[in-house]
Amino acid sequence: MKKVKTIKIDVDKCNGCRACEVICSAFHSNPRYSSNNPARSRIRMVRDPLRDVYLPVYAGEYTAAECMGRDKYVLDGKEYSECDFCRASCPSRGFFKEPDSGLPLKCDMCEDEPTGKPLCVQWCLNNALTYEEREEEVEEDEKPGDAETGLEALVNKYGLEKIKDTVERFGHKQDIKT
Repeated sequence: MKKVKTIKIDVDKCNGCRACEVICSAFHSNPRYSSNNPARSRIRMVRDPLRDVYLPVYAGEYTAAECMGRDKYVLDGKEYSECDFCRASCPSRGFFKEPDSGLPLKCDMCEDEPTGKPLCVQWCLNNALTYEEREEEVEEDEKPGDAETGLEALVNKYGLEKIKDTVERFGHKQDIKT
C-alpha cells in the first residue's frame, strides 16, 4: 500500500484571495516565516478577474521538455488555457521556479507542519482547497540498485566480455590477497 496525498481544488469556491500563496511562501522561506515572496510559493493562483477566473494550482514534478499543448478550454462559461491546469515546472513559463536560483519547486504538502495538513488548505478562507489522504495498492517495480545501474552503464560503454574479464581478474587478485 502506498499513501497518496492530494489537494482537491473547488474552483467555484475560490475568490482569488491568494492566502494560499502567502502562507506557502512564508512557510518555505529561510528561516521559516521570515519573509513573504509569492514567487517562492509551491501553489500559484491563475487569476483573471475580468473573466472571473481564479484557479489555484500546486506544483508537481519538473519536466525538462516544453509541452506542445496550447489548447483552450471553456468550463462553466470561463475560458482556461491548457497551461492553467498544468502542475509542472517547465521551460515555457516561470511558474514553480525558485526566483533566485531558477531551480524547480515541488509541493511537499508542508510535511514539517505539526498538524500534518498543508498550510494552504488550513488558510483557505472559502474551503476551496481540501486535503485528502488515501491508500492505494501498488505493485512496486524493483528498482535497480546502485551497483546494478553502474554495472549496466559499464557494460553499455565497454561491452559485456571486457567487463567479465575485468571482474575475473579482480576476483583473482582478491584470492591472492586472502
